[in-house]
Amino acid sequence: MTSAATTGIEGSESGLDREHWVRRLARLAAPFIGLVIVVGVFTAMEPEAFLSIRNGRTIAIQTVVVGIGAIGMCFVIVSGGIDLSIGSVIALAGVAGAMALDAGTSPTVAVLVAAGTGVACGLVNGGLVTGLRIPPFIVTLGMLGIARGLAKLLADNQRIAPPAESLGWLEGFVDKTPDLAWLLVAPAVWCLLLAAILAGLVLRRTAFGVQVVAIGSSESTARLCGVPVVRTKILVYALCGLGAGLAGAVTLGRLGVGDPTTAVGLELSIIAAVVIGGASLSGGEGGILGTMIGAFMLSSLDAGCNLAGIDNSVQDIIIGGIIVVAVMIDGLRRRG
Repeated sequence: MTSAATTGIEGSESGLDREHWVRRLARLAAPFIGLVIVVGVFTAMEPEAFLSIRNGRTIAIQTVVVGIGAIGMCFVIVSGGIDLSIGSVIALAGVAGAMALDAGTSPTVAVLVAAGTGVACGLVNGGLVTGLRIPPFIVTLGMLGIARGLAKLLADNQRIAPPAESLGWLEGFVDKTPDLAWLLVAPAVWCLLLAAILAGLVLRRTAFGVQVVAIGSSESTARLCGVPVVRTKILVYALCGLGAGLAGAVTLGRLGVGDPTTAVGLELSIIAAVVIGGASLSGGEGGILGTMIGAFMLSSLDAGCNLAGIDNSVQDIIIGGIIVVAVMIDGLRRRG
């Protein structure tokens, strides 16, 4: 091969690398811009209240539930799937954890019960999607109703209120004002950050993460390349279920009760966080950093609307509009 040809190939490769990084930066810039706009608007409306330490801690702890769920959802969406049942699974996991506490178990066991409940639901979703080849939308829509119905059935359509002292460390884990002042925010927030870092490394630096992206980009091509599509998809939905189960345990710690009616519509916020973060609903694109920015943005939006006295229905309209705009931008970017 001539030196001119070699130079040309190297130049094209460097050009592709530059284009790749430009696209990644563009995906990350969008959620940053959205976050800046949200913070700027509510700072202008309620400067003292919105920028207070108390509100900052409230936003941080609100981000935990959405953030934990969004980490698992990010893997699902990057793989080309969707999980509409995550809100109902969070409620079911919270009820299961509350029942465990009410039976006299320790908070640690209750968290494990909640997490196991979520994983079980995720395995069912993944098994049906891969085994029967039913579209994820239909499978998880069915699980949405099944999980919510099970939560109400187990709780007898009431809140399960275990003894207050049985919550133990779980209550302090989600306390906005931690006992250790140097933590600044609830321990759950630091655990979310650690989980996000680990998830980001798994998605970008492991064979499993590469397989998830490959399946989302082209499932048929991934299968021809030897990617274990069925196993990877089941693991992805199980991971999303694990996130839902842990989010249910956090919700139990915050509320102190297992409420079968909690997290109604939360799947909308979780999916929105992932989409705002730059993930494509077509699969193959997305990242944990953008997802965390999206989750923090939605929590800031929720806190700002509450401070400004804006009705929850308006918040739902705003979130729905954000999803539509994010998907529209993704479509335009793909066509471009």
